[in-house]
Amino acid sequence: MKYILVTGGVISGIGKGIIASSVGTILKSCGLHVTAIKIDPYINIDAGTFSPYEHGEVFVLDDGGEVDLDLGNYERFLDIRLTRDNNLTTGKIYQSVINKERRGDYLGKTVQVVPHITDAIQEWVVKQAKVPVDDDDVEPQVCVIELGGTVGDIESMPFIEAFRQFQFKVKRENFCNIHVSLIPQPSATGEQKTKPTQNSVRELRGLGLSPDLIMCRCSTALENSVKEKISMFCHVEPEQVICVHDVSSIYKVPLLLEKQGVVGYLSRRLDMPIGTRPRRMLTKWKEMSDRSDRLLEHCSIALVGKYTKFSDSYASVIKALEHSALAISHKLEVMYIDSASLEPSTLQDEPVKYHEAWQKLCSADGILVPGGFGVRGTEGKIHAINWARKQKKPFLGVCLGMQLAVCEFARNILGWTDCRVEPLQVIDMPEHNPGQMGGTMRLGKRRTIFKTNNSVLRKLYGDAEYVDERHRHRFEVNPELKSHFEEKGFRFVGQDVEGERMEVIELDDHPYFVGVQYHPEFTSRPIKPSPPYLGLLLAAAGKLQSYLQKGCRLDTYSDRSGSSTPDLEISELKLLSISNE
Repeated sequence: MKYILVTGGVISGIGKGIIASSVGTILKSCGLHVTAIKIDPYINIDAGTFSPYEHGEVFVLDDGGEVDLDLGNYERFLDIRLTRDNNLTTGKIYQSVINKERRGDYLGKTVQVVPHITDAIQEWVVKQAKVPVDDDDVEPQVCVIELGGTVGDIESMPFIEAFRQFQFKVKRENFCNIHVSLIPQPSATGEQKTKPTQNSVRELRGLGLSPDLIMCRCSTALENSVKEKISMFCHVEPEQVICVHDVSSIYKVPLLLEKQGVVGYLSRRLDMPIGTRPRRMLTKWKEMSDRSDRLLEHCSIALVGKYTKFSDSYASVIKALEHSALAISHKLEVMYIDSASLEPSTLQDEPVKYHEAWQKLCSADGILVPGGFGVRGTEGKIHAINWARKQKKPFLGVCLGMQLAVCEFARNILGWTDCRVEPLQVIDMPEHNPGQMGGTMRLGKRRTIFKTNNSVLRKLYGDAEYVDERHRHRFEVNPELKSHFEEKGFRFVGQDVEGERMEVIELDDHPYFVGVQYHPEFTSRPIKPSPPYLGLLLAAAGKLQSYLQKGCRLDTYSDRSGSSTPDLEISELKLLSISNE
């Protein structure tokens, strides 16, 4: 097993997740099996109870693990399926050590950070690195480990110490460290500054880790003189200083690293048997990133949510929209609308904000209401859904968005004017525990059965009888009310295996009015976009009907090996014929 540790310096949020994913991608393109682990030094057991404004969205895995959004990047880039144990937190480590101490596993010894916590970290990494993450169930050969936060943080010290010891346990030829640092460029002088990186590397070396590659995040390409200066003061060769400047698409980052010889360096440094054969998968990444730059037609989607001030709050939703837009050869424009701004109370308090929000909503080609929690902003979302239904504007409701679509229909068509989310939808879910917040929702991959053959969404899924998608919700539609809705053309076309949980809704006589209780964005891939999102983009671009008539050949997204990575001639995508009509 080869271990690649990715650390960060100067500032957090520097792009370690994308760089770790990109390193994994270029190694996977060489035929290696790659897995990934994200370490978050916070004391929370998992990300489940976070506000999206803390660390961005909470990503959900097949096994129900609520994890950091970087694991979403790993899954999308590497096309792998991770588990909850691929996200390691200080809380998980301390919990496991304390449980061992309570069982008496330490035989009366004093339990300390060194060696007990540091040993537990190393054991966790070694064990998790061996878990297969590809469909072929082969044990990984390379494990990319991203250490969250910044070098020097008090909370990450036990992890740094653990890896200082770890590099000697697994031997030098099996462990290397990539350090991601910032090269600021003050506008006053326009000069690229290396001092923050020098200080960051000095601190890392002082803690016992010497970086093998220094990846420099900068706004423009790194000048040679700056690269040589970093090389001289940070004790590395110039070839070990890699420039990762801002690019138009994150899909260009693997190509950027490959171009600078990262694969060659890692193969020599870690003694990996990588051939020099052409890497077809990376060629497809290049084609895909080039296509994203050449798109001329635009499609706008209004995202009506309550966390719109921070785009990472909806990271997977945005990625799913981007994947679908790229598939139909349109440039995506996401219009963020704070749902509270659509409410009548805003008209009284802040009329300008109210009218701007409605102007955005009315000008969008399609409307998306994503998941969320709490009552704030729900009335604004209901107003947006009402407008989409009446104006026959393409609409997709995800999780809470679906529940609110049910609410809106109940109020305005069935005449249940006092209908709100909770009275309509709280049913006794076995997962729900009112006394505890963490991990008490319906989480992870669950099966949805289509109950009718003429469902639009079923056709978009390739006429599948069922789909397995990831869930994260506390409330559900009350099945006893189902008949009232279906009499009026509001159909529950997808239900769980037992037929007790309402999973998919569709509205008759509407171009595209779909709601799903699950979160399809979590399984969207660059070359295999999520069908509900694809349907929204197709409808918004006016191409849904012609696509349905062509047979919805969604299987054309996956390549011959069964993987949905970009190892497929993009020109073969059937959707391209639609964009050329």
